[in-house]
Amino acid sequence: MTTLHPAFVEDNVAVVTGAASGIGLASAHRFASFGMSVVLVDLDGEKLAAAQREIAERTEDGEAKIVAIPTDVSKLEELEALERAVIQRFGRVHVLMNNAGVQPGSAIFGPQANWEKVLGVNLFGVVNGSRVFGSGMVTHGEPGLIINTGSKQGITTPPGDPAYNVSKAGVKAFTEALQHELRNTKNGAISAHLLIPGFVFTGLTANGRTEKPSGAWTPEETVDFMVDSIRNGDFYILCPDGEVDRKTDEKRILWAAADIVENRPPLSRWHEDFTDDFKSFLNG
Repeated sequence: MTTLHPAFVEDNVAVVTGAASGIGLASAHRFASFGMSVVLVDLDGEKLAAAQREIAERTEDGEAKIVAIPTDVSKLEELEALERAVIQRFGRVHVLMNNAGVQPGSAIFGPQANWEKVLGVNLFGVVNGSRVFGSGMVTHGEPGLIINTGSKQGITTPPGDPAYNVSKAGVKAFTEALQHELRNTKNGAISAHLLIPGFVFTGLTANGRTEKPSGAWTPEETVDFMVDSIRNGDFYILCPDGEVDRKTDEKRILWAAADIVENRPPLSRWHEDFTDDFKSFLNG
């Protein structure tokens, strides 16, 4: 049997945001399969209730161990209420997965509401979730994990949806700072990890499609990769997919960083004066 991270053990407690679908739902299923108690967090509605029922039916003592708590993660007071409810029910938290995300689309001079929604959920849901739960996780002294879902768009920042890119770039910077803090905490047993999915077929990425594109990973494949990467001690969980391998991701990331080092225009990968250079670099 494959050795798991010591946080993934029976009767430990996991809290997963964005748990009603996609990567969050697949993660909740996986954590429940380890015998963990799982708190599913999402906006109130039938999707969340159905997710709770689905996992509880497949879990021994499911009614006691699998609970759903509706929460808007963009609101600090709701996250604080969530933490109080979880501690009252289960006593402590071992795995926190800040996974909730939205992508309504944005433009530099587009509607303010889109920016506020994306930053509220994608960035402050992660920042506040980590801050609200993190201190208690450190204090109880048992092995634990904070997993924050980022995006490759937060690293290479392609044109098209700037609010989303800003939110995920913020998640990357925050999670790096969080892990630095945790690893320098005396007797600390909590580590942070940045999940960077590839092309995953979820409600967020479907864009009206009902069938999974051949190049996309399923949420379950992404969670498999995440669990293995955490077992290996990886902080950056850089997921490939059926279209993009790790070598390609690495070259795209290196090119983006070199824009600063070589003083190229920002987003030079999409600049007409540099597109041929980038293709040569990618294929070299």
